[in-house]
Amino acid sequence: MDEQKRQSMIAYLRRKMTKVGIKVGDLAAAIAEDRARQKSARYRSAFGDTWDGKGEMPQWLKQATSAGQSLAHFAVEKTSTSASRLRPAIDWSRDPFAGTRLATVRPS
Repeated sequence: MDEQKRQSMIAYLRRKMTKVGIKVGDLAAAIAEDRARQKSARYRSAFGDTWDGKGEMPQWLKQATSAGQSLAHFAVEKTSTSASRLRPAIDWSRDPFAGTRLATVRPS
């Protein structure tokens, strides 16, 4: 998106927010709340529905589990960064096969 379109979109959104009575602080708080909820999610659907595991199970998860899907299927991985730390770092910059057919052929 070029700068002129971006500035035009920002002006449009500010006018709409003023018209409806939304302040920038309200928007920032809503975004922060959404991020916190996403971080605390233990289960997530493909549509972005989340559940933190507390309270009653939401309807989307009840339906999925009653249809035979496991609860573990919807579990959110929290330790994705620690898994990458366990793997040794590889310097691919000196790979003699980079960009050749040999780099893409899988051993059988």
